[in-house]
Amino acid sequence: MLGGVPTSKVRYDNLRAAVAQVLGFSGQRVEAERWTAFRSHYGLQALYCQPGIRGAHEKGGVEGQIGWFRRNHLVPVPEVDTLAELNLMIERWDEADDARRIRSRPRTIGEYFAAEQPLLAPLPDEPFETGRLFTLRVDRYSQISVRTNRYSVPVRLIGRTVRAMLHASELVVHDGREEVARHERLIAKGGCRLDLDHYLEALVRKPGALPGATALDQARSAGRFTPVHDAWWAAAVKAHGERDGTRALIEVLLLGRHLPHEHLVTGLAAALKTGALTADAVALEARKAVEEDGQAQEESVPPMAGGSNVTSLASRRLAHLPPDKRPLPSVAHYDQLLRLRRPDRPNT
Repeated sequence: MLGGVPTSKVRYDNLRAAVAQVLGFSGQRVEAERWTAFRSHYGLQALYCQPGIRGAHEKGGVEGQIGWFRRNHLVPVPEVDTLAELNLMIERWDEADDARRIRSRPRTIGEYFAAEQPLLAPLPDEPFETGRLFTLRVDRYSQISVRTNRYSVPVRLIGRTVRAMLHASELVVHDGREEVARHERLIAKGGCRLDLDHYLEALVRKPGALPGATALDQARSAGRFTPVHDAWWAAAVKAHGERDGTRALIEVLLLGRHLPHEHLVTGLAAALKTGALTADAVALEARKAVEEDGQAQEESVPPMAGGSNVTSLASRRLAHLPPDKRPLPSVAHYDQLLRLRRPDRPNT
């Protein structure tokens, strides 16, 4: 956010993430290992406040501005679906706050910062990895345990060792260099976050496990498994039976790895309306929705300066084909047939 590193001492509260322990009357700090690495990476000089109430006056201005921001933007508590959405809202509020004046000061917050920004030291070439790395073994339920919580990974990784990077708001799992899972971090203890997509290969072989799966319940709660899915599933079960109908639904869910979710839902709705209860029919309708959406976006783009027209979706596809060097078709060879016309027969 600052775009640089402060060159003088930075005052910090005795936050637990930075200070592991305050030693007796001397007031010396035992810093946390990760905090020391962070400080060393950016070359920060930390100056700690006095612990407890004794240091309250040392950061009154900061506490006051935090209170102003909380009262004006977070009261009442915003209603959001994800932590990422809340972070985006806070970033927008923070940018808008640059135009505010604190009491009767002659300049705005943004103007004061513009005057101080040239004094910052440049950022290091490499960013600091703030997450915590874990090396974990995937259990037989295709899950890993991180900080008392459990997260799913693809079933093909059962029994293998993976690397999990835990950030403040998300967990990213890698198998070698490949990212295999990304979850929003669970805050409470003893929680479980499962992605239905991670279990589809196993459910194809055992479709009877899908109706009672915890991953299915979480997909419904997250809005990934919609009422349209349920309606198509019920119709498929009625037409093909419990096992084959459920397997057809799982094949539809596998299409979600190659097709956008909203287009897949559109394909399900169209297939349900026509009574086409197979994964192939849903795939066809979903691809139609993708093409129609792409064509609509092409048509909605305004023409470029100079009067040039927007290239249609069909023209753009033809542009990728190799040039056709064949000569134009001709009917000259058929002219010789005109000379072979039979003479008219005389009337008898």
